[in-house]
Amino acid sequence: MMSAKGKVCAVQIVLCIFVPERTFVCCMFHSIKVAELKKETEDCVSILLDIPAEKSAVFAYAPGQYLTFRAQIGGQEVRRSYSLCSAPSSGQWRVAVKRVPEGRFSGYVHEQLQVGDELEVMEPMGSFVPRIHDSEPCRYVCFAAGSGITPMMSIIADALQKDKDAEIDLFYGSKKTDSIIFKEELEALKNTHLHRFQLHYVLSRERLQSEWFYGRIDGEKCAHYGKYLFDPRSVTQYFLCGPESMIKAVESSLVSLGVPSDKISYELFTVPGAVQSTQERAEQRQSLGQTESMVTITLDGLDMTFIMDESDDNILDAALHQGADLPYACKGGVCSTCKAKVKKGEAAMAVNYALEPDEVDAGYVLTCQAVPTDSTVALSFDE
Repeated sequence: MMSAKGKVCAVQIVLCIFVPERTFVCCMFHSIKVAELKKETEDCVSILLDIPAEKSAVFAYAPGQYLTFRAQIGGQEVRRSYSLCSAPSSGQWRVAVKRVPEGRFSGYVHEQLQVGDELEVMEPMGSFVPRIHDSEPCRYVCFAAGSGITPMMSIIADALQKDKDAEIDLFYGSKKTDSIIFKEELEALKNTHLHRFQLHYVLSRERLQSEWFYGRIDGEKCAHYGKYLFDPRSVTQYFLCGPESMIKAVESSLVSLGVPSDKISYELFTVPGAVQSTQERAEQRQSLGQTESMVTITLDGLDMTFIMDESDDNILDAALHQGADLPYACKGGVCSTCKAKVKKGEAAMAVNYALEPDEVDAGYVLTCQAVPTDSTVALSFDE
């Protein structure tokens, strides 16, 4: 067994060193010019991208999807994902970047980026999108907090424009009136669609008329809204976007109101909790009974094979160390940029905040969180 295994490893190592490092490269980033920078609030700037006509089909997007950006900042490569806040029907590609304390990319956008500069941008991705309901008009209820409003803007504007019978309630949590992102656009949508779009602000540092709209959005408030402001049974899809605490509280409240979990879609904007250490990942692999695996990755029709042992934190990092140029952004299990389908063997994820249950059932994993649980594992980024 050992000698046979050694021969297999030797062959695979030769392939990995001499072929994939030069050919296994994914040209997924495009250099796109900045057409406009708009200050939305004191700490939020939106970026309008100048997508060339010949790339408009490549950058076609569904409401709620996001773009991943790559930049060299301080000599290091930084990747961040931001939801498109424009509606597909607008013919625009706009994202909003909220300044984060010590955030390298957000600091770069707010302090250095100028109109005419070029950004490296990946094609639109994401499954936080409306489902198609041909037999009935869409009835959406959206819960957002802070910059979680960005994908909601795309979803709401698109639905109101495309479906004349669409009805939408938005509960948007912010600190104060002057920190509400897209306030003018939201008010314009409300005034244009008086009977179809209900806008509710929930402010944590500014008291409004009702106590139910003061503080943070939580499960108790959600239950109150479901009793007096919308009928939980008539809603076709719920959208939740914001911090993990809000999402968990609202989701739990909706389920207690009788809402089926498959009607609830959510997206996190921050990586929850601490990232697992290398030691914790190694212990996880040991507990799964698999410390060394042969991993094959397919991307753009090309295969790369390498040996992954307990020193590798996850499949994504192991492949990157071998010279692969794979799609990724947050590395925290929040976005789905690094999603791949397991074609052979099995892999287990440490956390998953991005994939839907049906995607997991179909064999998809987040490679930034996945480790092999078989001696041989094959994954494809092409499906």
